[in-house]
Order: sequence, then structure tokens, then C-alpha cells
Amino acid sequence: MYYLNNYKRRKSKRIYVGNVPIGDNAPISIQSMTSTNTIDIKSTINQILSLKKAGAEIVRISIPSMQEAEAFRIIKKNVNIPLIADIHFDYRIAIKAAEYGADGLRINPGNIGNYHRIKQVVLCAKNYNIPIRIGVNAGSLEKKILKNNKFPTPELLLESAMNNIKYFEKLNFDNFKVSIKASNVILAIKSYELLSKNIDQPIHLGITESGGLLSGSIKSSIGIGLLLYKGIGDTIRVSLAADPIEEVKVAFNILQSLNIRHRGINFIACPTCSRKEFDVINIVKILEKRLQDITIPMNVSIIGCSVNGLGEALTSTIGIVGGKNSSALYQNGNRLKERLNNKEMLDILELKIRNQANIIKNKKKLIIKCKNI
Repeated sequence: MYYLNNYKRRKSKRIYVGNVPIGDNAPISIQSMTSTNTIDIKSTINQILSLKKAGAEIVRISIPSMQEAEAFRIIKKNVNIPLIADIHFDYRIAIKAAEYGADGLRINPGNIGNYHRIKQVVLCAKNYNIPIRIGVNAGSLEKKILKNNKFPTPELLLESAMNNIKYFEKLNFDNFKVSIKASNVILAIKSYELLSKNIDQPIHLGITESGGLLSGSIKSSIGIGLLLYKGIGDTIRVSLAADPIEEVKVAFNILQSLNIRHRGINFIACPTCSRKEFDVINIVKILEKRLQDITIPMNVSIIGCSVNGLGEALTSTIGIVGGKNSSALYQNGNRLKERLNNKEMLDILELKIRNQANIIKNKKKLIIKCKNI
């Protein structure tokens, strides 16, 4: 199998969001953001727990007022995943969130206000030893930077980021990461490329306000994927107008497609044509839903005919090659004697995949146990 063996990450400093390392070749972490009303404490906690189960490693929560800050205090006590407080305009809310246990702050210094207010937030972050993310967004670029320009440019976005970084440098604060987002994919890519050449802090990637599940996934995959391929990016968030669980799924698929990180089953399936011998689309759709609980990395190929089926099956953990009435079954590159009836394969195939996942899981446990002896 071909892997991105020459993949080289941009060098960056190391910071921590809670117990999650960011930068300096740490695994690229996946973030998401709650879509619930923060004041609805129960719903917000449940969504955070669901995001963690889906694989999110950091969750961001919007705190627009002191009322949400009080809710955040309770939420933080009831979850065990790093939480970032998303703050705009009122520096006092950022300070309160830090006091209530936030593992990081996300601010846009440009809309926090004057130097004195920014200084108070930074001193608070220093006191609690938590990082800050400078979040520059093309949709809220400072008017003084836009000047006579009707639209943001990569250079203007970089200017905003560097101006904000100067505040932190003046305060001798380097526990921060930077994002420089835009909904326009090309604008975001070029802006991040400029940023990566001008700082050595960790970079958070995202295509902001990218759209619904389909269009947003495509835009994010292109933008984030291209930047990761170039070695840029230490943590990512896929922004979708959809259930945030989908953000986590898409993020892992982006990393998996580049062979950077792996989690769960990677389904390799044909788009189908008249050669197919069974209902590939339905089989894959059902298995994806049924097997969401499996986190062990596996390649499962489900090909409806023998044209490309054999080649994919030989490089998959489990592989199906479609044949008339029954299909050939492969496991770890070896063809098994048994064949699966095309009309009854779904449940048997699920069982085979689950058994293989358990075998891999137990082998990993054994290896870890032997290393600790």
C-alpha cells in the first residue's frame, strides 16, 4: 500500500490544551464545537460526551455572556475532555471562564478591545497556565485593516494575525496557537501558507462557515487536506452547518485519506455499475451505520465484481469480491474457502468484521503487556 512516507510537518512549538499536546509533531488533534445553547447545561453536556465518543479530542464552547459562563462552570465539572471557551468582545468573560476551569481560550484580540483588556486576558491565561488561540476570520476582519479594500486578502489576514501576535510578544506570552480562517477555500489556503512562513507557533486549521454537510465537507477536505499535505497544521476543526458529530467524522476521514491518522473502518467500495453482483450501496450504507462503534483502524473493501475487487481485497483487512450468486471473502490478503451468499451476506459480513476488530484489539493489548514486562 502506498503511504505518504515523505510527509513532513512544519516545525512548531509545543503547547497543551488540557492533556492534549499541540504542535512539535504531536498527533494532529481533532476539535469540534457544541451547537447547543450553553445555558442548556444538560444538552450541552450530552453533546460533549457524544463528541468525545465520536473521537473529538478538544471541544469548544461559545460563552457570549456571564450567564453562559456560569453554565460553563457546571459543564466543566461534568466532563473529562479539554474545553476551550470561545469569547468575543467582553474580556471579563474570558477571565471568568479561565477561573472556572477552561483548558484554553479562543479570542480575536481585535474585537476584545484595547491593549489593557487584552493584557488582562493574557495575564489571566498565564496565571492559570492555559493557552490562547488567536482566531482571525475573514468575515470579521478589523475595519482599520480593510481600509479601502472591499474584500479581505491573504496579506490583510496575515497583517491582522501578526498585529495580534505583537500584543502577546509584548506581554512575553508564547502559550498560543493561531488560526486564520476564511469561507473561501483559496483565500484560506493562501493565508495559511503566508502565516506558516511567519510564525513558529502551532497552527489551527479550518475553513470557516463552509456550508452544509455535503458542500462543507468538500470545501474542508480540499482546504484542510491541501494544507496538511504541505505539512501545515497542528489541529483541525471541520466547520459544518450540521450535527457536530459529522464534523468529527469528516475530520478523521481527511486525516485517514492522507494516511496521517487512522480511526475506525475505512470502507473501500465501488460506485457500482451493471457488473455488480449484489447491492453494494445498501450494504455499505448499513455497515457504516452499524459499525460506528469500532475504533480499531481497518480497511474493508466491498467491491461488486471481480474487475477491481481482487486487487482491493488483497490489501484489505476484510475484502469482498462480487461473484454470481455468492461472493469471495478475503481476510488479511488471503482468500477464505467459504463464500458469502449475496442475498444473506450483510449479517455474516458484520460478524466477520467485528471478530477481526477484536483480534486486532487483543493483539495490541498483548503487545503492550509484553512491553511492560
